[in-house]
Amino acid sequence: MKVAILVDGDFYLRRHQLEFKNKLFNITDSEEKAKIIADDLMTHCLRHLDRQKDILYRIFFYDCPPLNKKLHNPISKKSLDLSKTSMYKFRTCLHKFLVRKPSMALRLGYLDENGEWKVKPRKMKELLKGTISDSDLSDDVFYHARQKGVDMKIGLDIATLTHKKLVDKIILVSGDSDFVPASKLARREGVYFALDPMGHGIKDDLHEHIDYLSTTLPSWNRQRKE
Repeated sequence: MKVAILVDGDFYLRRHQLEFKNKLFNITDSEEKAKIIADDLMTHCLRHLDRQKDILYRIFFYDCPPLNKKLHNPISKKSLDLSKTSMYKFRTCLHKFLVRKPSMALRLGYLDENGEWKVKPRKMKELLKGTISDSDLSDDVFYHARQKGVDMKIGLDIATLTHKKLVDKIILVSGDSDFVPASKLARREGVYFALDPMGHGIKDDLHEHIDYLSTTLPSWNRQRKE
């Protein structure tokens, strides 16, 4: 059975951080961290394959290049060059390592440059309680830019893989119910469609339009056995 694995990159990175936070706790070098996560991604995906039956067609990783614009922190008024941040270096290194992996395709959308400044959740709770004021937030705000084009690329790739009969099974690593129309299309055309939400809860409508739910995270599989 020929299998394509599609990975929602931002979702994977958030779930990976929760699952392996102890593993990465002492790693401060962005390049080293990126290499570890790229290796973990390959391991995670390949565990989905039955070596006796499955042939990997390709792994598709969907993400966005990091922004490199210059900003001013609205609280401290200090200038911020995003191209000098650890997140910029991490994301750039991660993409570099991923494209070197066998059978890996990097699909890039883009980040909306008209983003917004947000307060870190823990500090937001304190701000709402009145225990701190906005003047105490200089290092606790971050610039958030929304992804554009990623969901569309995932949907188009599912449709292309299905209509061109390139694969027999599609495994989607995501927890987003926006892919219901694409999963319905694939199943109608005879393609098995599996979802790996990496232990994250999903909506009922997504349950209805997949063939099965599975993840290869060690901790999640241990919980299933207990």
